[in-house]
Amino acid sequence: MENAAAWDADWAWGLPLIVLTVIFHVIGLGLFNVRVDEFLARVKDHRRYDFVFVLVMGVTTMWATFLLAVEAGVWAIAFRFLGALPDSRSALLYSLSAITTYGHSEVFLTPHWRLMGALEAVNGIMLFGLTTAFMYGMIQLVWPLERRRGHRSRQ
Repeated sequence: MENAAAWDADWAWGLPLIVLTVIFHVIGLGLFNVRVDEFLARVKDHRRYDFVFVLVMGVTTMWATFLLAVEAGVWAIAFRFLGALPDSRSALLYSLSAITTYGHSEVFLTPHWRLMGALEAVNGIMLFGLTTAFMYGMIQLVWPLERRRGHRSRQ
C-alpha cells in the first residue's frame, strides 16, 4: 500500500508540472515567434538574408535553451520542496539530467519520488519535440524556399 501511495504522490506532482512547463514553453515560443515576425517585417528587403538567418537561428537557440533551463529549474525546485534531493545543486543537476533524458548523473531521487524522474523525462521529450518543431518552423520562416533557390542559381 505504501508503494501505491508513493506513486499517487508522484503522479499528483508530476502531471501538473508537465502541464505547467508545456504551457510555459508554448507561450514562450509563441511570444518569441511574434517578435521574430516583427523583426522580419522590418528587414524584409535585407539583401544579406544569410546574416538574418544566422542571427535569428542563433537567438532562437539561446531562447529555447533559456526556456528549457527555466523548466528544468521548476522541476528542481519541486524536488527540493518535496525533500527528494538533499540540496539545490543536486536538484538542478538531476533535473537537467532527467529532462534531457541523459540520465548519467550520480544523483538519485529518494525512493519515494523516483517515478517523478521518469515523468520529468517524459516532459523533456515533449519539450524537446516542441522545440525541434519550432526551430524547423523558424528555418522555414527565415530562409524561404524562393531565397534558397535564388541563392543556388547565383552560384
